[in-house]
Amino acid sequence: MRSIKHFFEQSWLLIVASFFFGLLIAVTNAALSARIAWNATAKLNTLAGGLLPSATKFTPLDETIDIVARGGKPQALQLYRATDNGETVGWIFTAVGSGFADKIELVVAVNGDLQSLAGFVILASNETPGFGDRIKEDGFRNQFKGVPAGELVISNSGEPGTVVTISGATVSSTAVIETLSHYLTQVKEQMQQKGLVDHDDES
Repeated sequence: MRSIKHFFEQSWLLIVASFFFGLLIAVTNAALSARIAWNATAKLNTLAGGLLPSATKFTPLDETIDIVARGGKPQALQLYRATDNGETVGWIFTAVGSGFADKIELVVAVNGDLQSLAGFVILASNETPGFGDRIKEDGFRNQFKGVPAGELVISNSGEPGTVVTISGATVSSTAVIETLSHYLTQVKEQMQQKGLVDHDDES
């Protein structure tokens, strides 16, 4: 009993300080969380605007799209409807995959009927400078514009509707292609099932 009393006599300042700083961190986080969320939304809108320049407004869907993420876990994906004067011109969502060094996060844009890919931009990546980070270059990204939204086809010769990996950055560029394929096929299927876009025409 005496040892416990001695402990509190010697450490009360540390206990009080720990409580105070913990409370300070919690209050700071609560105060900044709204600002952080606003900054994230503003960045997404800026990137989305570059992918779908005809859009004048990006509105989050009221319901999320349930898919399976690359790691196998269920994911509630937030989609944004891109409109111009009330007409849907495209859709925006984020996709995450594993690259060579770390996770690669993409902002993906598809056209209004979800039939073709409008493009993508790298939201976050730690790929090797000069090699893996070449996935950010326009030469790689531009080839995705207009390809069918779904399972992407890799081709070394670059036939129409196919994509080519980056020599010297095969792992990183393949990771982008596989991530896009993984998300596009599921998003398209879920959007069709929910009646948000029409089903593909059957020949």
